[in-house]
Amino acid sequence: MRLLIALLLPWLLFFTIGRPIAGIICLILQITLLGWIPAAIWAAYALSQYNTDKKISNAMGGGQE
Repeated sequence: MRLLIALLLPWLLFFTIGRPIAGIICLILQITLLGWIPAAIWAAYALSQYNTDKKISNAMGGGQE
């Protein structure tokens, strides 16, 4: 579901993963039609990093979401 958000509304993804400043920067980038593609790529990359960090935290016994 978050991947779909990353492609359609990239700025919203950053708010869902707890990075509001990046979300605002992404929204400014997304305002231009040419900036939509880099914003979507950036959001998908940030989502993959978020998922990786979550897996590492769970493996280390952190268990935080």
